[in-house]
Amino acid sequence: VQLVESGGGLVQAGGSLRLSCVVSGYTFSAYAFGWFRQAPGKAREPVVCISSGEGTTYYLESVKNRLAISVDKAEATVYLQMSSLKPEDTAYYYCAARDRPVCSQVENFESRGYWGTGTEVTVSS
Repeated sequence: VQLVESGGGLVQAGGSLRLSCVVSGYTFSAYAFGWFRQAPGKAREPVVCISSGEGTTYYLESVKNRLAISVDKAEATVYLQMSSLKPEDTAYYYCAARDRPVCSQVENFESRGYWGTGTEVTVSS
């Protein structure tokens, strides 16, 4: 399984970005994908997940009304639409997949998941 993120960049506060994650070698009939982020000097944290078994799960309350995850099976791509961006959203954003099609037990993404190499998002004030 390979995941390749793109779409990061520099944006002003209040702006929008759409991150893409192209997935290969993964069966989309039952899926779970997550977006995670790691800010400078901080640990990586889960942001949001989408699965065929549980729908969308937000791990961060602060992004709930500003970030949206979606899956395009035909394009084998996972998206993260980001709007009303804030400087505190600055981070490397990583896409991850797991075999079990649920978003619960998020720690299983780290121990058993598949990961991309990340894309950098910088939000200026």
